[in-house]
Amino acid sequence: MYPEYVEVEDKRYKINTDFRVAIECNRIAEDDSIGNLERAMAIIYTLFGDEGINTPEHYEKLLELAQKYLLCGKEIDNDSIEKLDMDFIEDMDYIEASFMSDYHIDLTNIEMHWWKFNNLMNGLSNSEMGNCCVLNRIRNLRTFDVSEIKDKKERDKILKAKKQVELKKYKEKNKKKATEKEKQSAMNFLNKLRKE
Repeated sequence: MYPEYVEVEDKRYKINTDFRVAIECNRIAEDDSIGNLERAMAIIYTLFGDEGINTPEHYEKLLELAQKYLLCGKEIDNDSIEKLDMDFIEDMDYIEASFMSDYHIDLTNIEMHWWKFNNLMNGLSNSEMGNCCVLNRIRNLRTFDVSEIKDKKERDKILKAKKQVELKKYKEKNKKKATEKEKQSAMNFLNKLRKE
């Protein structure tokens, strides 16, 4: 069963569970143009609506529960952050096409729980034998190691194809890790939330 509510103390908050809401929360979390407090409040509002935003004493716990929900109850692996091969927003056309081809589900006309959406994403066809949805073909190309290709023409051809499907928004992020200043900024933000 997929979660529909979170609970803080004795108060239950309904989660806006549609996958589009979670994708919007991820977009907000990655938006460097807004401050940390505004970002946290936007995520709380997007995920829990008026109930969440009107209970400031629960912000810290709601943000913690929001993160757990958005990660589908799993722990995040810091190494996987550096190896992103897909973006929900940039790749939505590929995602929609893959859901249609593999599951005959038109994502434009359906609401779907974020966790179910993730489970189906993980089950999309991905075979080295050629039976592979378009999204996974793109992801495989993005992560393909060209160093093993000896033929220069073939290597250049694959490098050109990789360049065409490269994720624009992670191009620079993948090249640098979070600085100590950025890590300290995040800690200051959490401490500020605790004091409010």
